[in-house]
Amino acid sequence: MRPIVEKADPGSSDSSAKVRGRGLTQETFYLRATRLARLSRGGDRHLTLVLEWEEGGHPFTIRDNFNQSLRASQRLLLEAGGRAHLLSASGRVLSQPATPEARFVSAFAEGPVKAALADLPPLRALLTVTSGAARCGRLALVDGGGKTRVSANLRELCPIDGDSIVLVTVGELRGYGGALRDLLSRLHACDAMPLAAGNLYRVMHPASMSYTARPSVEVRREDTAFDAANALIGAHLPIVRANEPGIVADIDTEFLHDYRIALRKIRSVLSLFKGVYAPEQTVALKARFAALMAPTGPLRDDDVYLLERRSFYAMVPDTMHGGLDRMFERVGQRRLAAWAGLADRLRGKGYIREIEALMDLFSRRKTLLPGPNADRMSQDLASELIRKRYRRIRRIAAGLTAGMPDDEVHALRVECKKLRYLIEFFGPMFQQDVLHDILKSLKKLQDSLGSFNDCVVQQAGLLAFLDDLGDEPRRLEIAQSIGALVTVLHQRQIVEHEKIVQAFAHFSGDGMRQAFRRLFHDGKDI
Repeated sequence: MRPIVEKADPGSSDSSAKVRGRGLTQETFYLRATRLARLSRGGDRHLTLVLEWEEGGHPFTIRDNFNQSLRASQRLLLEAGGRAHLLSASGRVLSQPATPEARFVSAFAEGPVKAALADLPPLRALLTVTSGAARCGRLALVDGGGKTRVSANLRELCPIDGDSIVLVTVGELRGYGGALRDLLSRLHACDAMPLAAGNLYRVMHPASMSYTARPSVEVRREDTAFDAANALIGAHLPIVRANEPGIVADIDTEFLHDYRIALRKIRSVLSLFKGVYAPEQTVALKARFAALMAPTGPLRDDDVYLLERRSFYAMVPDTMHGGLDRMFERVGQRRLAAWAGLADRLRGKGYIREIEALMDLFSRRKTLLPGPNADRMSQDLASELIRKRYRRIRRIAAGLTAGMPDDEVHALRVECKKLRYLIEFFGPMFQQDVLHDILKSLKKLQDSLGSFNDCVVQQAGLLAFLDDLGDEPRRLEIAQSIGALVTVLHQRQIVEHEKIVQAFAHFSGDGMRQAFRRLFHDGKDI
């Protein structure tokens, strides 16, 4: 358990969390409801604990997104009594009218809670972590003269399924630092945890699982390439599975996005770690994972179009918005059909049998067949793969001109993505400060390549959409809007191409080449 803090938070702008009296900070704590009575034991014998509860109760809901961004940032979003409360570890509490029907922060009513949640991923929906019944109360330590020395607001949360807890937000009366210390000591004795501890969800609901789309895989230098590949694939398969329910329920677009990225990284391991698995098995595994990926493309394409809706409207005059209205209406219908098809697939016995078989294959590993490079040390293989990829990127980009065909720019983008994955897979084995500089430069180049590719793909998609309109009654209106969009996108494509040239000039410069030599080739030329 983290000790109760007795130091200041000079950077906090929240006056309630600033140091008062004798250097004690205030925080929000939680403890199991069954331990609340223990607060009356021990402590200063001149201070008496008084607990008061309000009559009646009301439903409560704790909300967070699938990434548990609020838990990670040591905050708690609690909706109860028609209001939304945002509690921070420092004891700060913001409140405003609740909007329980709002799935995304953007749909919240304006207020301090919505403003404070602006840092959450905008595409992530807020889900119910747990719900149940709540009641409010107050705790005080009172001296012999009946004077309150310190007090705290209480919220008892009784979830439908799980253990009840009490949230304790401590307040202090100026000049009574000793009483505050006494209360903190009592909380400590009752195993109260600061909200910053981050495991409140699991205490209330043991089945609650944390999620990250970027699993931490410790690949050591002396590990064989075979073990490294197995560990990387084995770590990403649970990410695939974790996102299936969210795709089927169509909660938000990030479930499919994370699902695809996890599959893409698995396929990258199979593609990049040449010779680690037996050739026949490599071919078979590539085909099996490609078959999982293929049906997700149409839905993701439509998600991207709909996410870009606002920017598309901004590109064309208001007089052309009518055509876009109809276009997005059709895209929405198409997306619904794509989602229904994918959801049926993910629920189907065939898919479940296949994904479980792959999970079993990489957890047991008994039937995985080592290839000729299986026993190579990870660091040696990683250095060689990264060097080769960097050389290939420089070779392609050497012909980077204003007239370079789009497919060659796309090939450069794919190579950069593979290099990024390799560095992410093996990064912990190499000098971090140099690696950071490489990744920073690579990311800048990838951002420009991604923007360029988006322009190309969107133009092609819009023109294909136009060809597929058939006997659409508003075909002419839609065509005019699409024509305007394609013109703007083409201009943006030209601008992004210039940015790629500039970004690559840095990525292939002497400084970056020396960094690659130093990390991946013992200082030798690449």
